[in-house]
Amino acid sequence: MSTIVRSVMTRSTNQRKAVFQSHQRGFTLIELIVATSILIILTGMAVPLLRSTIQRERERELHDDLWMMRDAIDRYKDAADRGAFQTKVGSEGYPPDLETLVTGVDVGGKKLKFLRKIPIDPMTGQAEWGLRSMQDDATSDSWGGQNVFDVYTKSEGTALDDTKYKDW
Repeated sequence: MSTIVRSVMTRSTNQRKAVFQSHQRGFTLIELIVATSILIILTGMAVPLLRSTIQRERERELHDDLWMMRDAIDRYKDAADRGAFQTKVGSEGYPPDLETLVTGVDVGGKKLKFLRKIPIDPMTGQAEWGLRSMQDDATSDSWGGQNVFDVYTKSEGTALDDTKYKDW
């Protein structure tokens, strides 16, 4: 009789182990819901951070482009003031347009270039910039056309620091 009892007990223990192991193989519905909820919350937190990172990078690129063009305008003015080339009367030594900075001017038979190309405005996605001449008002949005004293973006957007891009 003891072999029968042992056989029944062994079978029942093996059945319990099989049932217990079958429950350990996968996730329960509640575990899946909790894991999915955590992933959704973490993704929701990451999206705004990603957006501000992208905007910050575009703002940095705008700062760099404005600095590069303003530096080219200043170098043109310095060369004109030194008499390296002839300038138009009434231009005060500033370039007539941005394209002149790219195409360059003749100095002793050589081309003196100040920009490789007119950069794309990262805020508008176009190579069009707002221009101001020496004769224009500092807050003017229209260019008089006499010369290029300053450049600005045509974007109406607001930066992360709550300033207007046009005022940079």
